[in-house]
Amino acid sequence: MADGCIRCGIGGWTFAPWRGSFYPKGLRQADELKYAGEHLGAIEINGTYYGTQKPESIAKWHDAVPEDFKFTVKASRYCTNRKDLRAAGESIAKFTDQGLVELGDKLGPLFWQFMPTKIFDVEEFEGFLKMLPEKLEGLPLRHALEVRHDSFLCPEFAELARKYNAAVVCTHSEKYPQISDQTADFSYARLMCSREDIETGYPDSELDAWATTATEWSKGKLPGEAEYITPPGSLAASRDVYMFVISGAKIRAPAAAQALMTRIEQQGDGR
Repeated sequence: MADGCIRCGIGGWTFAPWRGSFYPKGLRQADELKYAGEHLGAIEINGTYYGTQKPESIAKWHDAVPEDFKFTVKASRYCTNRKDLRAAGESIAKFTDQGLVELGDKLGPLFWQFMPTKIFDVEEFEGFLKMLPEKLEGLPLRHALEVRHDSFLCPEFAELARKYNAAVVCTHSEKYPQISDQTADFSYARLMCSREDIETGYPDSELDAWATTATEWSKGKLPGEAEYITPPGSLAASRDVYMFVISGAKIRAPAAAQALMTRIEQQGDGR
């Protein structure tokens, strides 16, 4: 895995309103992933949340993008939408064994999203985290957790994630809690407040702030203006950062991700 690289991206690559706004007019739909790969740093695959994919399709995704591109993969809803997460073992195995290994070194973190109704229970969550594999046929795996209930705003959750080197997703949302604590050897953020009336999705000041946050994370620093639920500790001096523009005004997501990339490059890092 490359260390200290910032990758900005979007969720998925098939969205009709992007045709003519992000994708050039006349571009074949079959070439949209290739185009996205050439203009962004990462894509969060969402189709895996709803159903398993064919290994042949996953292999084609791998071949369509540049060598330094990364895919993060959203875990199946059958893994995370459960009354008791400790019963998810079979579903986790089915999700990881569907052919994700075909992504090879283009595989980024696996992304585990929990329902807004899921309440934090330390024993249940530790049981779940114990089942997350560290490797897949020799390929190292990283895990990111997006939680959506205020009960997770507690030191016990952050410390548990830190124990298992699982990144707590920093979610910028009007609906869900934002947790800025860095609990793994990489960082993962999802920005969900883009606006359609702004061409780049976010005002310049907010793009500047998020670009600075990404740059500081990549250097092992913690933004001083953020609020933390655990005492800020030391971070590795060089770490990967994944920052996705998701939801909000989806049509603006590619422009927002590219605007972030430009700012990060000006600050000396990123793709």
